[in-house]
Amino acid sequence: MLKKVVIANRGEIALRILRACKELGIKTVAVHSTADRNLKHVLLADETICIGKPAATESYLDIPRIITAAEVTNADGIHPGYGFLAENADFAEQVEDSGFAFIGPKADAIRLMGDKVSAIEAMKKAGVPCVPGSDGPLTDDDEANLAHGRRIGYPVIIKASGGGGGRGMRVVREESALLEAIQLTKSEARAAFNNDMVYMEKFLENPRHVEIQVLADGQGGAIHLGERDCSMQRRHQKVVEEAPAPGISEEVRAKIGERCCNACIEIGYRGAGTFEFLYENGEFYFIEMNTRIQVEHPVTEMVTGVDLIKEQLRVASGEKLTLKQQDIKVSGHAIECRINAEDPRTFIPSPGKISRFHPPGGMGVRWDSHVYTDYSVPPHYDSMIGKLITYGETRDVAIARMKNALDELVIDGIKTNIALQEDIMDDAGFARGGANIHYLEKKLSNQD
Repeated sequence: MLKKVVIANRGEIALRILRACKELGIKTVAVHSTADRNLKHVLLADETICIGKPAATESYLDIPRIITAAEVTNADGIHPGYGFLAENADFAEQVEDSGFAFIGPKADAIRLMGDKVSAIEAMKKAGVPCVPGSDGPLTDDDEANLAHGRRIGYPVIIKASGGGGGRGMRVVREESALLEAIQLTKSEARAAFNNDMVYMEKFLENPRHVEIQVLADGQGGAIHLGERDCSMQRRHQKVVEEAPAPGISEEVRAKIGERCCNACIEIGYRGAGTFEFLYENGEFYFIEMNTRIQVEHPVTEMVTGVDLIKEQLRVASGEKLTLKQQDIKVSGHAIECRINAEDPRTFIPSPGKISRFHPPGGMGVRWDSHVYTDYSVPPHYDSMIGKLITYGETRDVAIARMKNALDELVIDGIKTNIALQEDIMDDAGFARGGANIHYLEKKLSNQD
């Protein structure tokens, strides 16, 4: 087992890692910027090192400073948390080349899954379902293009290879419009990007965002811990997450989970990871893999009873997974609300001093946060200041407990999105379950 770990992060995830280390008897080193001297995990760590100025580029993103901190404290591992350097393959490589354990996957796996093209190729090889497409650029062969459309199924979307930012795309809903759409998209792509290469994919109109949590030891062992629904999003940012996803049967969970585990074994994956999918009409379509611990990992912990951070630490220590797939039972329901220091209507960040703080409590309530009364939220980082998680034997109970917990949560002195989360919990569409990724955006636009 690792003996001393540098926590190369800040905020609630840094505190979460520190707690897991303490439970396993691992000493901790908190690295921090000058703006974060009073973070809770910094106050609780065995050792602390200031690694730079408030700007992340001069502290939490500075690879040499973090590795130096591990060297001068005689640490033997570095945990990146999420964000910052967590999915930086060069960082993982330099950590291990310097003689430390990187508490995450090998650099090769991070690189493989960080490139969308290579990731999709790897997933197809492993049998993980991907968005059906032309599997390459469209040619001038009309019959071949029509055949692609019939095979994929309408609606389809024609995309310019050189496009981006929503440009160079055209949705086609019936075969009679396909050939003209291809030519129009090619012409637009040539004019806009000086590249008329286009390809075809299945167009998913109202998908949900469903993801599978995995653990692998890089030694041939891999398990999945069920799925999460993260469809409540604003501008592609998750707002509410839950586990399990409403409407997913145990049979479907087992089938897609097994394929994800096979993919982990195929690519030699080590640590915790998440396969993200778009889910529509009962079908899963792989979009990407996050090669790190997720913000929303607590909901999976609540319904499985598995401490994902401790498992990360064990695997990084070289241990094989002791958990078997048959040990994982998904029981009850858990919901997580991200609590941000921001205006609940304009979403403008609201840094400042917390003048009064009171966390919620009661059966099935978990509060993951680093804040306390008189803590000053700095303006330099992400606005999330806590995660409120509730658990119940049913989804309705978890929602009821979340309503109570949000009502009890007091954070004065700054603006927060607590009111938005209360609104979501009271929403009839959310209560039904299974809302798509566009639901919250539409709800918010109707309120303007």
